[in-house]
Amino acid sequence: MRLGEIISKTEVKYLLLILALSFGISSMVLYLLGMEWFIPQFLALALGDSINPCTFVVYTLFLIALSVRGLSRRRLYIVGLSFIVAVYVSYYTLGLGLSLIAGRIPLRWAGYFALIFGAYTILTGIMERSRVVGKGLVRKRAFSEKATVVGGLILGLTVSTTLLPCSAGPYLVYAAVISRTSTPMVLLMLALYNLIFVLPLTVILLTMGGLRESKEFSRAMVRHSPELSVVAGTLLIGMGIWLLSIA
Repeated sequence: MRLGEIISKTEVKYLLLILALSFGISSMVLYLLGMEWFIPQFLALALGDSINPCTFVVYTLFLIALSVRGLSRRRLYIVGLSFIVAVYVSYYTLGLGLSLIAGRIPLRWAGYFALIFGAYTILTGIMERSRVVGKGLVRKRAFSEKATVVGGLILGLTVSTTLLPCSAGPYLVYAAVISRTSTPMVLLMLALYNLIFVLPLTVILLTMGGLRESKEFSRAMVRHSPELSVVAGTLLIGMGIWLLSIA
């Protein structure tokens, strides 16, 4: 019982750290941009996307692959950060394409899409159905790639495609909203969104005591997939209701 309590406290501590950093960074940037009114909506999408169980499933595979390599802590940080950078760049590039497409979608349609995808996320979470596509390919790549910067980059680029079915909902809705602004604002808002998206992975990598603790925390988040899916889906449904109210 005591071990369960320790794990629970560790989970809560790092989840609170992720939430605090996410809210602090996004609130400060949006306030400086004069968009403080958009803070709740931004957090609903970016944070809901970043705590998506699919992200932790893929990251757990990555950490397990690293654990069998016997890396030093310095090497772990270098390879891990290269993986996170690759995910960030891939998702940013994807966001540019989505913003071009979503700009032609009426906000009302985006609202309906958010409601449907949010309900789908909740339902698959309760049924404990995985939304990760190509998990076998990710596992194969994770264990075949060398524990180098290049290997981390290649793996990060590869897994980004497997996360798309999980993240398409909030990301498309977000792209539909920001595409109504200027091009420089779209670029900046995509940068901020993806910073929050990879923040949990960065926190896990840099603030844990070591690879074993990082892996256990990431696995714990996978075990809580139903709860995380319900939270992510509820946030997306809330965003859909907001879009329909302003469309």
